[in-house]
Amino acid sequence: MSFFNTLLKPKVLVPLTANIVTIGSATYYLQSKISYNLEEQEARLDEIEGTLRGHIGLIEDALDRIEKKPNQNHQERLYSQRARDEKKGDQK
Repeated sequence: MSFFNTLLKPKVLVPLTANIVTIGSATYYLQSKISYNLEEQEARLDEIEGTLRGHIGLIEDALDRIEKKPNQNHQERLYSQRARDEKKGDQK
C-alpha cells in the first residue's frame, strides 16, 4: 500500500503523467508519419513501375521490328497495364 501512496503524491504523479502523455503522443505522431511515408513510397513505386513497363514495351517493339515479327506494338498494352491495379481488381 505504501507503493501506491508514494505513486499518488504530486511530486511523482505529475512527472509520471507528463512522461506517459509525451510517449503516447510521440508514438501517435511517428505512426502517422510512417503511414504517410508508406503511401507516398507506394505511389512512387507505382509510377516507376509504369515507366519501366513502357520502356520494356519500347524495347520489345524495337526487337520485333528488327526480327520482322507480325505481332508488334506491345508498348501501349504494357505501359497502360499495372500490376497494382490488377491486384485491386481481383480483390473486389
